[in-house]
Amino acid sequence: MSDQHELTVLNPATEEIVATVPAADAAEVDRAVARAAAAQRSWAAAAPADRARLLRRFADVVDGHVDELAQLEVREAGHLLGNARWEAGNARDLLLYSAGGAERLLGKQIPVPGGWDVTFQEPLGVVGVIAPWNFPMPIAAWGSFPALAAGNAVVLKPAETTPLTALRLAELALEAGLPEHLFQVLPGYGAVAGRALVDHPDVAKIVFTGSTRTGREVMERCSRQVKPVTLELGGKSPNIVFADADLKTAVDPFSFLDNSGQDCCARTRILVQESVYDEVHALLADALSAVVVGDPADEKTQMGPLISAQQRDRVRSFVPDGAQALRGSAPDGPGFWFAPTVLTGERPDSEAAREEIFGPVAVLLPFTDEADAIRLANDTPYGLAGSLWTHDLGRALRVSRAVRAGNLSVNSHSSVRYSTPFGGFKQSGLGRELGPDALTAFTETKNVFISTEGPAL
Repeated sequence: MSDQHELTVLNPATEEIVATVPAADAAEVDRAVARAAAAQRSWAAAAPADRARLLRRFADVVDGHVDELAQLEVREAGHLLGNARWEAGNARDLLLYSAGGAERLLGKQIPVPGGWDVTFQEPLGVVGVIAPWNFPMPIAAWGSFPALAAGNAVVLKPAETTPLTALRLAELALEAGLPEHLFQVLPGYGAVAGRALVDHPDVAKIVFTGSTRTGREVMERCSRQVKPVTLELGGKSPNIVFADADLKTAVDPFSFLDNSGQDCCARTRILVQESVYDEVHALLADALSAVVVGDPADEKTQMGPLISAQQRDRVRSFVPDGAQALRGSAPDGPGFWFAPTVLTGERPDSEAAREEIFGPVAVLLPFTDEADAIRLANDTPYGLAGSLWTHDLGRALRVSRAVRAGNLSVNSHSSVRYSTPFGGFKQSGLGRELGPDALTAFTETKNVFISTEGPAL
């Protein structure tokens, strides 16, 4: 970063400057919110079918720019090109899904004595979205697009290191015909623009994705105005492997190496039944040695760099010299590289086993039986995601219900679909994004009673 008036975007694979972007201050946030509030009134008054039509047009425009958006994501975030194409496609698909919900924000008719009682789902107004750097494009979309479909305006603050795809999405929204100022992107520093957005009295809700520490501060500041929040925070997700599992499928290093481990849902605690621990250890050693780490724009690359030198140093702090570990390899020279690593000598209560590392580092821990697996899985402040592997259907159901996490996969490592709810237990967050109820999270329920016993209408 050059100074407090601009952001410097670096390519994590080369450390070269990609762009410099003006940084919004509190006054610009105030002006943006005022513009958004004016635009929102007309947008909310529009017929839901018209909002849906414009959002579908926005999706078409995004579809025509998937490759461009993906290339931007590669340069600013170091994502693999194939992953970045998926991320742009996810933003497009969420627009289409949200557009379908715009005409389905249904109220209820509730039987009551003496009249009719009906409910309406009213838009909140201006929604502030604060997006992270690890998945800057899709997570910005998750907070923004359902809010727009529900009749709100959105002011989006992207992460300081990754503002470019968000800025381009805002340009594409205008190209698609969305009203001016309805969807605004304000790059800036969290302590300045982010705080101003959270504190603004005319911002009706905050959607924040980031660290648990910062999420607590966001929640505390919003509480002063009784302002609702959705928080998607940290994770330390388990991958529970029972002895009867298909081990070669269950022990997939990309369950924690995807996006270089910079993923709240990464399965960074590999919990393995004792009787197959040695076999899993050997499978992981072979798998890590084969991971191709390098240029994210190369289609053959399987893992790219970390986002910054600061993040690389944080990850390195969890892997001291002499640590018992299985390791892959990473490039030397420019770029924020860290080799794929599995720590094998950790205690379950160690910092590396309990705290979110947010890099390509997992811990391998044995368990004895089903009860021990559940105990270890829940022995963390977080509860975002997890996987469990077994051919025993009864065990799969029992363990799924017992593990305290918001998103669990049986015989799979998937976590996120735009059509299903996403969010965490415990210190992994508050509220849910995506899924069939996503739009209602951006509305207030209004109840209206119409008397049939009073004066004639």
